[in-house]
Amino acid sequence: AYVFAFSQLVGRLIDSHGSLEEIGRTGMLFLMLWLPWTQFTWSTNALSGHRRAVQVVVLLATATSVPMAASISDAYGDGGPLFALSLSFIFLLGLAVLLVGYEPGTPEFTSAVRYALPNLPAVAALIVGAYLTEQWRIGFWVVALLIVVYSTIKAGRGQWVVRPGHFAERHGLILIVALGEVIVAIAVPIVASLQAEGDGLAGNTIAALAASGAFASILWWAYFDRPQRVFERRLAALDPADRGRLARDVYSWWHAAIVGGVILVATGLEEITLHPAEALDLDFRLILVLGMGLFLGGIEGGVWRAYHRIPPERGVAIIAIAALALAGGAFDGLVLLIALDVIMVVVLAVEHIRLEKG
Repeated sequence: AYVFAFSQLVGRLIDSHGSLEEIGRTGMLFLMLWLPWTQFTWSTNALSGHRRAVQVVVLLATATSVPMAASISDAYGDGGPLFALSLSFIFLLGLAVLLVGYEPGTPEFTSAVRYALPNLPAVAALIVGAYLTEQWRIGFWVVALLIVVYSTIKAGRGQWVVRPGHFAERHGLILIVALGEVIVAIAVPIVASLQAEGDGLAGNTIAALAASGAFASILWWAYFDRPQRVFERRLAALDPADRGRLARDVYSWWHAAIVGGVILVATGLEEITLHPAEALDLDFRLILVLGMGLFLGGIEGGVWRAYHRIPPERGVAIIAIAALALAGGAFDGLVLLIALDVIMVVVLAVEHIRLEKG
């Protein structure tokens, strides 16, 4: 369901030709999609997912995710009510599971209540906003997001049950879902083009597909080789009072940037594979830079929050990619993509050597 949802986000950006206004509008939709996902992560962390009742609730939420995803393309139009109602229903299901998962009277239950209560007006703002004009709708949805952020800050003062392995696994999974969307984004338009034109793949298209696949693999390696393990290890080393705050900051917040960055990267890669022999428009080059900045910056932010250290190589990568994007109008999209592959491979190799020696 979330691969479908992410593909709708990429479709919005492609259809708008990467306009800055649409990046903001689509970014807000992504954050709204993130709410039920992160909510169910916390909820199923509190209550065993092997219980049949929990499995039924998760399946119900999954079924509701399909119409939610289908309405994303028209979320600011007639599809707004369906999007808001289905998203709110999923979010409320997650809240209910969370409250059931903790025994009344425990510090964890008190924390869950402190978190859940402010979110009820947030859900109301989501639903009411869906029936208003576009400007008012955006305003109400921004307010709803701010209320949720406030509730997570307030709940961070409490105590939570956090299973590090579960958090690491679930957030690794949502990143794989986003990387799956990279593959969908680069493959589906090519298949559609083949069916329409009836010709075989050109050599530069094949090269673009290979370079895009390599880039997706590099992004996988950039997260799963080290960051995923060090986040989980740090979470396991903390006492329960500090563990909840770290899980909130690293997973609920910084991972939103990481996953959102991959979705933006998928948009840029789709445009390159469709037109590999043409220079990439500035708007799509900026999307690539923003996507890589969020992806790498999200990892660096998580490392800083967990260890108070910044991996210098990834900051250098952001600067190098930004510089490349500014000059990218001078050469074909395929050349730009290959250069991105090379930059990331070199950066990760230098980082590996430094860490192995240190």
